[in-house]
Amino acid sequence: MTRTAPVGTAPVALRHNVNFRLLWAGEGISVLGAMTTTVVVPLLAVTSFDAGPGWMGLLTAAAWLPWLVVGLPAGAWVDRLDPRRVMIVADLVAALAVGSVPVAYLLGVLDLPHLLAAALASGTCAVFFRTAYGAFVPRVVREEDLDAANGRLYGTESAMQVAGPGLGGLLVQLVGAALAVVADVVSFLASALCLWRMDPAALRPPPERPAREPLRREIADGVRIVRRDRYLRYFTLQGAASNFALTGYGALLVLFLVRDLGVEPATVGLLVAAGSVGGLVGAAVATPLARRVGTARAMRWLQLLGGPTALLVPLAAPGPRVALVPVGVALVGVGVVGANVVRSAFRQRWTPPTLLGRTMSASSVLNFGTMPVAGVVAGWLGSSLGVRPTILVRTALHALVSATVLVGPYRRGRDLPEGRLDDA
Repeated sequence: MTRTAPVGTAPVALRHNVNFRLLWAGEGISVLGAMTTTVVVPLLAVTSFDAGPGWMGLLTAAAWLPWLVVGLPAGAWVDRLDPRRVMIVADLVAALAVGSVPVAYLLGVLDLPHLLAAALASGTCAVFFRTAYGAFVPRVVREEDLDAANGRLYGTESAMQVAGPGLGGLLVQLVGAALAVVADVVSFLASALCLWRMDPAALRPPPERPAREPLRREIADGVRIVRRDRYLRYFTLQGAASNFALTGYGALLVLFLVRDLGVEPATVGLLVAAGSVGGLVGAAVATPLARRVGTARAMRWLQLLGGPTALLVPLAAPGPRVALVPVGVALVGVGVVGANVVRSAFRQRWTPPTLLGRTMSASSVLNFGTMPVAGVVAGWLGSSLGVRPTILVRTALHALVSATVLVGPYRRGRDLPEGRLDDA
């Protein structure tokens, strides 16, 4: 690996930033693999093991449960360690966990509990990777490039969310669902390779930290900042409620398409991919919209767009009305992803660098911690009420949560505050 800059050199402009291009490429490939799995694993559970709503809910819950278990200490550990190394290790361990699925299939021992265990292990790796990732981006790019960098990262993630489900459906048709999981294994390894090839000397120096304190005290610092700051607190609470709603219907979406709407497995991937186009649009328009109308105003518009439109999904029916699924998912994606782009850049500027990992993990524990509960509840409701009524309840909840932007801390005004949160 060539080193062209002395240690401590600030990152260069985005268009010349090789480290950012490596991070961008690795994350894009990783999301592509992950999105193939979001279609492949549910199809594997439904078609090979005849999984019902309960098992589908548990599989979703297993992927997110680690946020409740290790989310808070992960933030403190990431603030103590090199986030790039944390991400590499997380990628490699996740590749081993997911790779056990096709190996077990070839040995004839694959079953639903194995899929559950693989989802749990991969989810644990995701806790460390996503926490480190959020803290790492500000060290890779200049502060003035954060908006553009987040826009590109989220835009590429959204593009891979378009391509991934379609690729997953195609791979299922070609090699079967169990072997199609190999695509995700390859993506983890590619992400680790890109991170390893980055030049540490061209990163922004890590922030100076005071003397190390007990882990419990450091965790408490992150929780305190999120609890006291009205913006971080609102983002956390609204995100938790929205994720509870979206995960609830997302856990049953493949089952809804296959059993209620009579969609073929290959077409499931195409419909999910078509819906994911909305995220790509949201990532593309978020930064220009925020510059034109203001960050607070852009957040309000995007969240109001991405709320009520979710109700189109449960209105779908066999035949032409199947199209309501990708249309509804796409409009939700425009709002949710677009708002995430603006919110991420604000959080990275607003939060003190020495607390970024801990505040992100404190928020993420509640944000993502609702997801395993959402999966279990969705499975129970799907078995009790039926899949369509459950999706209707969850999309209605998401619409209500999105409307809280009208009473939130940025309900008025043009822009979110600038500068750095005063930790004093």
